[in-house]
Order: sequence, then structure tokens, then C-alpha cells
Amino acid sequence: MGRQNKGQFVPAKPHSRLTTGEVIRMLRELKGWTQAELAKRCGIAATNISLLENGKVEIGKRRAEQIAKAFGIHPAIVMFPEYEGIEIQKVA
Repeated sequence: MGRQNKGQFVPAKPHSRLTTGEVIRMLRELKGWTQAELAKRCGIAATNISLLENGKVEIGKRRAEQIAKAFGIHPAIVMFPEYEGIEIQKVA
């Protein structure tokens, strides 16, 4: 391994980011809700909640709004979790 100058180093990038599905699951579990209960509260089928939580389908604006309304939060917290981490912590 060759010698490197200090100026050659770049800051490390985070290796983990929350996905939309992880945020939905985290918020749901913090509330103590099952997928069925969240489904009932937001009007999205429990099967689709599972698919969202597992990253099998994209959230979309309408679903994000429905889920956010159920949690009493802004839809951006659900749609853009990498930018809204502080807001997620406030909800918890």
C-alpha cells in the first residue's frame, strides 16, 4: 500500500440509510400497531403494507399521504427518510 497525502482522503459515506419501508415499520412498531391496524387506519390493504415495509413496491405520493395521515406526520417523513431522520425521532 502506497503512502497517501492527507489531501487524498475523502470523508466516508454512511453505509446504512433508512428506507421508506423501514420508516413505516419503525413508526408502526413504535405505536404498537400491527400491519392490520395500520392498514385499517390508513385505508391501505395489510398485504400492501407488508409489501411497502419489505421494499417490494414503491410508496407513491397517495400512499405516503395516507400513511402519514394515520401517523399524524408530514408525508415527507415517509417519502424521504434520509432527509427527515430528526423528524422521525420526534415522532418516536
